Amino acid sequence: MKRILMLATGGTIASREGGHGLSPCITSEEILCHVPEIGSFCQVEALQLMNLDSTNICPAHWLEIRAALEEHYDRYDGFVITHGTDTMAYTAAALSYLVQNSPKPIVITGSQKSISLNDTDARMNLLNSFLYATDDASHDVSLVFDGKVILGTRARKERTKSYNAFSSVDYPEIAVIRDGRMIRYLAAKSYPSGAKPLFFDNLEERVLLLTLVPGMTPHALYKLKDDYRAVICQSFGVGGLPGGGDGDFARAIGGWIDSGRAFVMMTQVPYEGSDMSVYQVGKQVKERYPVIEAYNMTLEAVVTKLMWVLGQARDLEEIRRLFYQPVQNDLIR
Repeated sequence: MKRILMLATGGTIASREGGHGLSPCITSEEILCHVPEIGSFCQVEALQLMNLDSTNICPAHWLEIRAALEEHYDRYDGFVITHGTDTMAYTAAALSYLVQNSPKPIVITGSQKSISLNDTDARMNLLNSFLYATDDASHDVSLVFDGKVILGTRARKERTKSYNAFSSVDYPEIAVIRDGRMIRYLAAKSYPSGAKPLFFDNLEERVLLLTLVPGMTPHALYKLKDDYRAVICQSFGVGGLPGGGDGDFARAIGGWIDSGRAFVMMTQVPYEGSDMSVYQVGKQVKERYPVIEAYNMTLEAVVTKLMWVLGQARDLEEIRRLFYQPVQNDLIR
């Protein structure tokens, strides 16, 4: 039997009503007691790392999870992380950058209802996660939810209440699990015997997300320049800036980049990504300023990859090189 370590972090799966709204209070051992059938196909141990609403999860917690994975990596065959759904996609993406090329599976899951309820999705999500974690072909970071297995860099929460809360954005699901049977859609990556993952332990939190709305001015870029090392700008459609390469926004970006800070352009449209070469308002900007374009990356991947990149490099050319280096199919150009 394979040995799997469950790392509990809180979330809805571990929540109960306490008179002031749901809050996490169910322990990792209590969670496992609700799914005793897991013990029929693997040996499970549990570690309570934290018990937080995922709204309160931040980069420091990602590093704590990563440290626990490194500490226990050699003693287990795989890992299941229980987590709240609201920031689960961010955590899945962050761990994809903090723990790269893992021959062992690192699975993140949770639920839309507490595991203590009769009509919960928690028991099935947890069971499916352990089934995936014990499969010989599983590896790297993935998110398992509602029978879907999604790459950690491609997951996004798209529904606030429905059980099918997560989708794989601009990339196929790895597999589906139905009635205890797994169907893989993509061939698994092969790792040589004895392969070890790469663990990283630096993240830069000073990343600003700026979402354009019609009529917005670049005033915030001037005011916030001293507080952030990078900006992610969510533009319209396939990507561009009001005024194009000659506008106030473009000049503000030029000053931002001249100060040694990175500027990433992406679209606020959920699917199909950016292509700044299409329209003048985008092409001019990209020709005149060394902005980084995110193409078809998810917002969660862009945010966490930029934090990881900035934790490794300060030179703008090196930042660009690392950002454009694909990790777990996060970027397809």
